Amino acid sequence: MNIMPRISKPEDVGLDADRLANIPNYFSSYIDRGKLAGFSTLVSRGGEIAHFEVRGNRDRERGLPMEKDTIFRIYSMTKPITSLALMMLYEEGHFQLNHPVSRYIPEFKKLKVWAGGTAEKYETKPCAREMTIRDLLTHTSGLTYGFMYAHPVDKLYRDAGIDGANTLKLTLKEMVTALADIPLLFSPGEQWSYSVSTDVCGYLVEVLSGRPFDEFLASRIFAPLGMEDTGFFVPKDKLDRFATNYFKDPKSGKTGIMDVGDETSTYAKPPKFLSGGGGLVSTMTDYWRFCQMLLNGGEIDGVRLCSPKTIEFMTLNHLPGGKRMNEISNSAFSELAPAGAGFGLGFQVTLDPAESPTIGSAGNFSWGGAASTYFWIDPEEEMVAIFMTQLYPSSTYPLRPQLQQLVYGAITD
Repeated sequence: MNIMPRISKPEDVGLDADRLANIPNYFSSYIDRGKLAGFSTLVSRGGEIAHFEVRGNRDRERGLPMEKDTIFRIYSMTKPITSLALMMLYEEGHFQLNHPVSRYIPEFKKLKVWAGGTAEKYETKPCAREMTIRDLLTHTSGLTYGFMYAHPVDKLYRDAGIDGANTLKLTLKEMVTALADIPLLFSPGEQWSYSVSTDVCGYLVEVLSGRPFDEFLASRIFAPLGMEDTGFFVPKDKLDRFATNYFKDPKSGKTGIMDVGDETSTYAKPPKFLSGGGGLVSTMTDYWRFCQMLLNGGEIDGVRLCSPKTIEFMTLNHLPGGKRMNEISNSAFSELAPAGAGFGLGFQVTLDPAESPTIGSAGNFSWGGAASTYFWIDPEEEMVAIFMTQLYPSSTYPLRPQLQQLVYGAITD
């Protein structure tokens, strides 16, 4: 178990203590109204944690309190970790971003693009160009998610058993092989669509490193950073810290338990499918160390994972033609609002704060998870902020913009 980090005085890092204290007080109203079981919030500046609070329960029905070492399903907050893993291999010269994916996954040479019809009977056309590794990292690959329910191709994913982090019966290689037989939504580079692209990136880590994906992450990222509670499952001796995941159906309003944080959970044993797009669990302090390493330019506590230039490059806008997400996106879903934002290699990047839904800085990079978790990193303010809870889907409540309002309102210099 990780040792809890030291909490600095907010005034020492230019933050107002009373305003930071208002963050958990504000979100406690969600608990009082039965909308959230519990949550954890963390804010650091200049590498110093100035705020770290928990409220409510990690399991409401069993009366188990939320604690600072609670383990959460971080879902798509796995994506930045996978993207970094792939870029660490890029630094070592294993590939070029413009390399076709088929160079490493030969099955992708036969990819076609949807040209009309139904899921039962459809037509395809050739890709205007091959999918590149950059396309995977930026979600401009033409791949999709089965849970979108927005296009016949989504159904083809579901029929093939490809269900993102919830894929149960396939290995990474089997998923990639199945994807090769399903048409793309569009030719690579033409649009932005949230997708299993980062799962394919996880498979590329295996191919390029010659090691299982989970072993690569554990040895090259988690162990060096001291992320002792981060992985693809929760060991038996840590299950007593695992939060229960709740849901609220967006159509019916029905609420309930999605997955109990005990030995019955699908996370209680090693999975067959290692989802680089959404399969990890983690704690607040583990994920903070990952974020702070990124803010520091690839290093923390004397441990360097990558070059500052790599982090700088990953957090540029890599969308084709310098477009913004709301100009190129055809996605039925995204973890964050696309206004004023571009997309880098694994992160959403704020280009124009004035166009964004809430206050922030140009250059912020961020992402969230399906169970309403969220982080952002602000290089201009040297700030990291993280919100952890377990409520699916992430679009249920406006927790993320509210957190940004409260955090930026606490800055005093």
